[in-house]
Amino acid sequence: MTVTATSVDQSDQLDPQPAPARRRLRLAGLVRPAVAALSGVLLYVSFPPRTLWWLALPALAVFGWVLRGRSWKAALGLGYLFGLGFLLPLLVWTGVEVGSVPWLALVAVEAVFLALVGVGIAAVSRLPVWPLWAAAVWIAGEAVRARVPFGGFPWGKIAFGQADGVFLPLAAVGGTPVLGFAVALCGFGLCEVVRVAVEGRRTKAVRRGAAAAALLSVAVPVVGAVSARSLVSDKAEDGTATVAVIQGNVPRSGLEFNAQRRAVLDYHVKETAKLAADVKAGKVARPDLVLWPENSSDIDPFANPDAYAVIDDAAREIGVPISVGAVVERGGKLYNEQILWDPKKGPTSTYDKRQVQPFGEYLPLRSLLGDINKNWTTMVRQDFSRGTKPGVFDMNGAKVGLATCYEAAFDWAVRDTVTHGAEMISVPSNNATFDRSEMTYQQLAMSRIRAVEHSRTVTVPVTSGVSAVIMPDGKITQKTGMFVADYLVQKVPLRTSETPATRMGILPEMALVLVAVGGLGWAIGSGLRARRSTEA
Repeated sequence: MTVTATSVDQSDQLDPQPAPARRRLRLAGLVRPAVAALSGVLLYVSFPPRTLWWLALPALAVFGWVLRGRSWKAALGLGYLFGLGFLLPLLVWTGVEVGSVPWLALVAVEAVFLALVGVGIAAVSRLPVWPLWAAAVWIAGEAVRARVPFGGFPWGKIAFGQADGVFLPLAAVGGTPVLGFAVALCGFGLCEVVRVAVEGRRTKAVRRGAAAAALLSVAVPVVGAVSARSLVSDKAEDGTATVAVIQGNVPRSGLEFNAQRRAVLDYHVKETAKLAADVKAGKVARPDLVLWPENSSDIDPFANPDAYAVIDDAAREIGVPISVGAVVERGGKLYNEQILWDPKKGPTSTYDKRQVQPFGEYLPLRSLLGDINKNWTTMVRQDFSRGTKPGVFDMNGAKVGLATCYEAAFDWAVRDTVTHGAEMISVPSNNATFDRSEMTYQQLAMSRIRAVEHSRTVTVPVTSGVSAVIMPDGKITQKTGMFVADYLVQKVPLRTSETPATRMGILPEMALVLVAVGGLGWAIGSGLRARRSTEA
């Protein structure tokens, strides 16, 4: 007699859960990672050029939900996915002309900071009033990211997405750290409000306490922002100045425009001559000072008599001082420099950019990168040197503080122009390399934050746009298009008072870092005590 063996799936016998259940578990395990990445994308959407600032709140609320109660390993991965979702689209402009490798490398490194922030938020999420600790951890992460590596990269600070938001006046209270903290606290507080409303397993007394803490996490930042509006003023305190911003445009976008540097200089000379003609014709008011953008003369006027002559002619024709953005070689070193050009005396003062951009204006790890790919070293043939002193030009009696392009992202680089007497601020920039990307609008939003932070008019002269005039309340009163030649003329208030943010400087940020450290210490100590009691 022949016996036929019945085929049996041994895995089904050993696994008490059938295959559909296992598939559902696997899918459920993908929910949090997917939500983490999507919440990062949602935070990106809250940034300029969109005016959807309020999306930062649900983005952080969802991120808080994803992290709450997670282990440090899970939080590390979830935080990294959040960072990728946020930074990949936010920084895509960094690869416009140099390819995707630098863009992806930058995002991969910067997302590590958000991964570590995720670990910190998960740790403090078990504490009472956890939104407070989580918001402080977020700001501590931004503080570190703004300083390391290679001098830091603060792009994407949560405050820089709030130029159109209700929290903006808080910039005058404590700068970008306090503004960012308020947004983060409100976002994580929103998460707690929803969680307390949904969760019904607690006793009535505990539930009331948690609800009160959650509501305060949302209400306190909003009330604080409303109260801080009294710090925002456009009133002139030391007279006014009529400012002219020149946008000469470039022959074409991209890195190639540097090869046509004489054309760029000529365009700015031509637009200044047009302004002078319109002033003589009575079409526009006579300016007290003229501001040219960064790289408006990539020909060193001190080494090239022809460049010197055309700039000098432009200053004489308009008859007022011009701040000229130039590339200057001095003592064998290269500087990104602003030159104060007097119509009678010629060049009188200079300001050398202090926060030079890694991989753009200088190349860290040059020999190592050259061994990997020699093409990378040719993109930055010579490193720019750093300036050492803040720049404040006296232009026809108006004291103008200078923060060149990338420097606008750094708190200290803008603040110390005001503490050194600046009555208004100028952010000369060159965005032609990045074509029509969102970079221009992200940087413009930074300048709006700086205007409120220090209660100063901020002008943004850009080679190819968008150039703008920003009032001390952060509102843009005039702006140009992109890749057009244009000028802006406006009477603006000069202010001398200092906001609390200007006076306190780094202190609010350091206080929030200490709060974060305290929360993390409490969380770690609580975890150790719980483990000992379990082992006992």
